[in-house]
Amino acid sequence: MAEIDGQLLELAARRRRLAQAIGLAKESGGLPIRDFRQEKEVLERARDAAAALDLSADLAEDLMRRLIQEALSVQERQRVAAQAEGTGREALVIGGCGRMGSWFSRFLASQGFRVETADTAGPIEGFPNLDDWHQSPLDHDLIVVAAPLRATGQILLELATRRPRGLVFDIGSLKSPLRAGLEALVEAGVRVTSIHPMFGPDTEMLSGRHVILVDVGSPTAVAEAESLFASTMAERVHMGLDEHDRVVAFVLGLSHALNIAFFSALAESGEEVPRLSAISSTTFEQQLAVAERVATENPRLYFEIQHLNAFGHEPLEALEQAVGTLRRAVAEGDEARFTDLMERGREYFSGRRDSSFTG
Repeated sequence: MAEIDGQLLELAARRRRLAQAIGLAKESGGLPIRDFRQEKEVLERARDAAAALDLSADLAEDLMRRLIQEALSVQERQRVAAQAEGTGREALVIGGCGRMGSWFSRFLASQGFRVETADTAGPIEGFPNLDDWHQSPLDHDLIVVAAPLRATGQILLELATRRPRGLVFDIGSLKSPLRAGLEALVEAGVRVTSIHPMFGPDTEMLSGRHVILVDVGSPTAVAEAESLFASTMAERVHMGLDEHDRVVAFVLGLSHALNIAFFSALAESGEEVPRLSAISSTTFEQQLAVAERVATENPRLYFEIQHLNAFGHEPLEALEQAVGTLRRAVAEGDEARFTDLMERGREYFSGRRDSSFTG
């Protein structure tokens, strides 16, 4: 068995090296990294081969999906480095020792930027660090503010008084609490925008991930920030400041609240997770996995996302109303009301397009 496992890993390594060569060919030929039609053919071929080998088709597909993701990740990193958007340019990441600050430091460095961080938490390996960003002359080509929301608002206001020459953007999960600082930078003549990376710090490949770009009055800054992601497979979405926060109230606020309520109810139930897992269903296991990840996140950040969003009450009220309706339907034996909830959900999701292999 160990020998076969080793052979599988050797084949995976060979496939990875081939993916690197293919990535270079795509780059020289001006071809996109991702080819959805080709991916579909690969997966269908894997399922057919599995049937002939008396293997599970789902196992074959899952394995090939993982190998495809690895190949795309390799090719994306190659292209980001090859296009070297930041060659000869300098970047400062304020809050660069935080998890997303560290991600941006590495991302910018991969594009050729000379990256400096500024964080009281100390340096991260490979990057010079300032304990206090105020010590910097702010002569960088790019300044990224990756601090907590409350701190970010104050930093933006202070940056406006210094008028840095380079592009400035924050990566905050909310934008309305930062409005004063962003507007002050615009009034000071600074090229400033605001972005929201809709992914976590463990993300390696940006395919299927979204980056929201918010125009706060400097279209040039938006275009400049967007160019940083041009060599990746990230999908760039443009939004206004208020529109962003209303959508985020549902995309983040509602999903966070739902999972917090889920694991809080479990914790109050007195039932232990191992016991529940021993008899769990597929739905429960999937929900448990999501809720567990939420429970390990930064509670201060999650509180800010709920509390500081001017639109945050809407999804919470909708959630409360939905739970109340469900509870009454069950308590009163109202099957028609219960069925209506299910049917409305089915109708809502019928408009969701499966974009796994469409481009």
